[in-house]
Amino acid sequence: MSYASLERLFDVVLWLAAAGHFVTLIASFQVPYRLEWKRDLAQLMPFNRKLMWVQSGFTVLSICAFGVLTLVLHDEMLNGGRAALALVCYIAVFWTTRILVDVLYYSHEDWPKGKQFVIGHFLLTGLFVAQAAGYWGLFVWRLLWRRNS
Repeated sequence: MSYASLERLFDVVLWLAAAGHFVTLIASFQVPYRLEWKRDLAQLMPFNRKLMWVQSGFTVLSICAFGVLTLVLHDEMLNGGRAALALVCYIAVFWTTRILVDVLYYSHEDWPKGKQFVIGHFLLTGLFVAQAAGYWGLFVWRLLWRRNS
């Protein structure tokens, strides 16, 4: 592929990646209700319950920041600026780690039962894979292009 066609491809990939973060947030906001956190977290000590909410809040904040920063820094990411590429790499690592946790730590039995959860898990995992692949692709392309220039 030519430089121009790769640049057009990653231009679209970044817009879709930004949107993907906001789709992930829509799913995230449903988690406490659909997974009955009110019931389950009530069994924890107050500190552990608060810890769970705080960690979840930081995850949501990070995903929101990834979407906003991808929108705001779109051109810098596409042009391969060092700071922007560092952020691209961090986002790629974040989503790759999320996929690895799903594959290596969670077991199938851990997931809630029901067709809606199976479909949701499949769609979210697909989105996470697309996010990771898009950011890794951009990162590698910019590094290789810089090295070959």
